[in-house]
Amino acid sequence: MRAPAPDSARRRAAYPGPGGSIQGTGRPLHDVSLEEILPPPPPWRTFNGFSPGPADGSEAGARALSDAGLPAEGLSAGGASGHGSPEGDEAPTEPPAPPEDEQDAARRLGAAPLGMRSDPEEADVVNAALILRRPLLVTGRPGTGKSTLAYRISRELGLGRVLRWPITTRTTLRSGLYDYDAVGRVHAAAAGQAADPEFGGRQEPGPEDIGDFLQLGPLGTAMLPHRLPRVLLIDEFDKSDIDLPNDLLDIFEAGEYTIPELVRIRSRRPAVRVLTDDPDRSAVIASGRVRCRAFPVVVITSNDEREFPPAFLRRCLQLRLPDPDTDRLAAIVAAHLGRADDPRALELIQMFVERSRLEGGLAADQLLNAVYLVTSQARVPGPDWEELLHAIWHRLDAAGPT
Repeated sequence: MRAPAPDSARRRAAYPGPGGSIQGTGRPLHDVSLEEILPPPPPWRTFNGFSPGPADGSEAGARALSDAGLPAEGLSAGGASGHGSPEGDEAPTEPPAPPEDEQDAARRLGAAPLGMRSDPEEADVVNAALILRRPLLVTGRPGTGKSTLAYRISRELGLGRVLRWPITTRTTLRSGLYDYDAVGRVHAAAAGQAADPEFGGRQEPGPEDIGDFLQLGPLGTAMLPHRLPRVLLIDEFDKSDIDLPNDLLDIFEAGEYTIPELVRIRSRRPAVRVLTDDPDRSAVIASGRVRCRAFPVVVITSNDEREFPPAFLRRCLQLRLPDPDTDRLAAIVAAHLGRADDPRALELIQMFVERSRLEGGLAADQLLNAVYLVTSQARVPGPDWEELLHAIWHRLDAAGPT
């Protein structure tokens, strides 16, 4: 008789497809963890970052590194120095991600997860990005669920709070990595000198307080050495400055970055605790260098308003989301409002699909607005209802009706 398969083998068999991590339901995995079903990264996408441990001051930082068997002098975070770097499962990592922001997730996903699987192609591309540790570039019309995909991935894989980096025309790579309040630090030092005349006339703030004025951004936090990947949403990337896509290439390829303000003081302060993008969380940075361990799940959204450099596209897996059909719209209404079986909602969904076709594409939240107005009894359809619908279901571009 054939011996029964181990638990891990049975679990892998239950999740077919590329890696089998994402099933596309938006519901959390049960009786299995991501570590059990996600294959190891390709050799060229393997990173060995580790957390240098807690540190509250220069002496404490040196002691923490020494206790961990790491050299305090000349240490590069992530073990780049090559001296006594922890390997494998022995490497210390950052604490698990905070739980998902329930209010934020409810706005994106609705009060209940979608009860319908994603398109098989969508699940396959997401799983391929997970296996290859590559960013996922998601394109499509506004309102097709591009940003929501990041929250669905996080919920299904149990990866906690989504790190969101909204992009504007003024966004820079540094703003995603970290923010350093140099002016605030100088003002705090001046206030301290005024309150304590025994400062001895020192004009410059010392290195011991720099961590209070430095905070990692969403990208910087995602690149910390986590055991499980963080989900990073880079939202509306086509709004970015023309140089930002190329600036991101080195970060994505190397899996690490440096903070010059901490590199300059590494001989006096080998480890510094700084704030992160997660509320009430901090991390220790050694020698001003951060290297990831689990490459983050990066979801980059674009409304197809611009083209990106070929070098950037080559390093991403691309997924285009189609306009949602009637079944998908009904599932969205059910998730957010729980009223998809209401005859008025069903009628509006059919009207919306037709209007979307005529208008060149509408966003799902425009449908939710109309359904809520009708089913909440805040608005009873009357003679002017069609005019109101025209205001709600307006075109998403500047062009007029054809």
